[in-house]
Amino acid sequence: MFLSKLTVDQRSRAFLRDVADVHDMHRTIMSAYPELPPTATFRSQHGVLWRLDTVAGGGLVQYVQSQTAPDWERLPAGLLLRPAEVRSLQPVLNAIAPGRKFTFRLMANPTRDVRVENGKQQRKRVPLQQPAQQIEWLISKGEQHGFVIPSSRQGAPDVAANPAPRLVGKKREVRRVTVDPVRFDGHLMVTDSSAFTAALINGIGRAKAYGCGLLSLAPARAS
Repeated sequence: MFLSKLTVDQRSRAFLRDVADVHDMHRTIMSAYPELPPTATFRSQHGVLWRLDTVAGGGLVQYVQSQTAPDWERLPAGLLLRPAEVRSLQPVLNAIAPGRKFTFRLMANPTRDVRVENGKQQRKRVPLQQPAQQIEWLISKGEQHGFVIPSSRQGAPDVAANPAPRLVGKKREVRRVTVDPVRFDGHLMVTDSSAFTAALINGIGRAKAYGCGLLSLAPARAS
């Protein structure tokens, strides 16, 4: 497993194109990985997840996780302010154990199913707008993926949910892509090593091709 840190030039022509259409951003990232036969699922076969983070001073860093080693020399000229930084995720994977506590960040796409009143009994997914609903969504994902959110000293779940800029684009010129990401920052505790490792490798939730699902871990801070 590999984790890449890309320091993006927000003024570059390539980034301005990609930020206007998240599907273009997805294609730019995937250009760093070898082509696969048409029958393969390109992103999932390479295990690619990514996230845009704002850093001090207003800069942007794009984190990309993958099972295949990337070749960032394939990116458009001028997209990066400095060479890509790539490291192995094996030390993180080795640290996963039941009862282990981590500081985490997750950009996710919390949604729920609603019935569409059009006489066809159809359902569609809509974003969860309230932080309490978003945190409840994350807690339910923890039950599925082998972790729990511990309580803070105040007794509430030790996590903050903050909205991120909406991602929009078009897929195949006809299907509109709209994603309302939420950034979760807090602490978690591993309950099932196998399920949690799978979640770390494969991502959590929907819109994984569009900047959601990447779970980043660090040693737990003192609370």
